[in-house]
Amino acid sequence: MIFRLILLFTLVPLIELSLLIELGRHIGLGSTIAIVIVTGVIGAYLAKYEGFKVIAGIRQELGAGKIPAEGLIDGIIILAGGLLLLTPGLLTDSIGFLALIPVSRNYLKQYLKRKFKQKLDSKEIHPFYTIDDDSVS
Repeated sequence: MIFRLILLFTLVPLIELSLLIELGRHIGLGSTIAIVIVTGVIGAYLAKYEGFKVIAGIRQELGAGKIPAEGLIDGIIILAGGLLLLTPGLLTDSIGFLALIPVSRNYLKQYLKRKFKQKLDSKEIHPFYTIDDDSVS
C-alpha cells in the first residue's frame, strides 16, 4: 500500500509536469496557463452545480424516508473530482471532469460498486466488526 502511495505522489506530478511542458512547447506558455485557468474555472462551476444537485437529491430521499446511498456515492465521486481539478495538470483535470459529468460518473460508480462487492465477497474488507469489551476502556 505504501508503495502505491509513493508511486501516486511521485509519478503523477512528474507525468503532469511533463505533459504541461510538452503542451507549453507546442502551443506556448500563455496558452498553456490559460488552459489551466479555464479548466479550473469550468471545473469549479461544474463541481458546485453537480454537488448542489446531488445534495438536493439526498435531501429529497431523506425526506421520503429512504437511505440516500446512490446520492452519497455520487457526492464522494464529485468531491474527488473537484479535488483532482484543484491540482494543475491535464491528466488529473481529465479524470476530475469525468468524475463530474453525470454519464461518466455513473460508469465510475458502477465500477466502484463492483470492485467493492468483489472485496466484500473475497473477505478482503469486512463491513461489520465487533469491539471486545476488554479492549474498550
